[in-house]
Amino acid sequence: MLEVDTARRRIVDLTATVRAFCANRGDGLCNVFVPHATAGVAIMETGAGSDEDLVDTLERLLPRDDRYRHAHGSHGHGADHVMPALVAPSVTVPVSGGEPLLGIWQSVVLVDLNRDNPRRSVRLSFLAG
Repeated sequence: MLEVDTARRRIVDLTATVRAFCANRGDGLCNVFVPHATAGVAIMETGAGSDEDLVDTLERLLPRDDRYRHAHGSHGHGADHVMPALVAPSVTVPVSGGEPLLGIWQSVVLVDLNRDNPRRSVRLSFLAG
């Protein structure tokens, strides 16, 4: 299990870790999962502003105000609990010859807008086949 600190970054690139995990495993599927109710995993282009665009989009879709029934934690924390319905808590990547089959600009990223908990666990698993 990987431990990630998201205190300074809302989007954390996990691609290098995923590649290292898959190396020498042959063909199969790599699953990346965050066991948290307020974080997600996505495949997207990083850099060139896309990271910030995703954060801005999620914050527009899920404003931090008092509209949420889930009201504990920081102001607007209910938005954090809705976010995983938009950015799922897991992704599965096909792997060939130990190499994740990501497109040229694709990266596997952890998405975490929750200000109340900056410590995240990421579980990687591999299904050979």
